[in-house]
Amino acid sequence: KPHLMAGSQFSLQIKPKTRSTEQNSRMWAMLTEVSNQVEWYGRKLTPEAWKCVFSASLKKQDVVPGLHGDFVVIGQSTSQMSVREMSDLMELMSAFGAEHNVRFTAPEYA
Repeated sequence: KPHLMAGSQFSLQIKPKTRSTEQNSRMWAMLTEVSNQVEWYGRKLTPEAWKCVFSASLKKQDVVPGLHGDFVVIGQSTSQMSVREMSDLMELMSAFGAEHNVRFTAPEYA
């Protein structure tokens, strides 16, 4: 109240709750399994690279030319995804895993 009385300005933003700690842990476990088991176009990708692939696919992200003849995906950080978006991301990862014979071994998959 004192801040309002002093004329301070505030901003209120209402948005869906972001991902949970449990969702984040599960996502990284799944990314690690995919990274260990899938060769993608002749390459093994890191879990971080797979995160980019899956999140870009989920969000139907755009690709633009980079500064040095490369390409850059205009993406969204998973830390800013809602609980629902993270759920959708893990469903996408599960479907991909089923198509590529990924065996998820974390206790929650057994």
